[in-house]
Amino acid sequence: MHKDIMEESKSNNQFENQALTDHLRELRSCLIVSFTAIFIGFCISYAFIRPVGSWFFKPLVDVLPQGTSLIFTSYQEGFFFI
Repeated sequence: MHKDIMEESKSNNQFENQALTDHLRELRSCLIVSFTAIFIGFCISYAFIRPVGSWFFKPLVDVLPQGTSLIFTSYQEGFFFI
């Protein structure tokens, strides 16, 4: 137990003694990993946009009269579910 507290104190001291450039390097690497993960997640989810869109609009399309379709009222709405 005492050893864990000593190691935690040692790691806190090491963190406090880092130079500003070391903190900035660590921040940069964390941001790069985060943005890469978000980009990969976006690409994977974009591959499933049609099934998700179909599932999302299915209740609305089911109650539309025969021979009609959804109408988008602004330019950007059509790009959400291409």
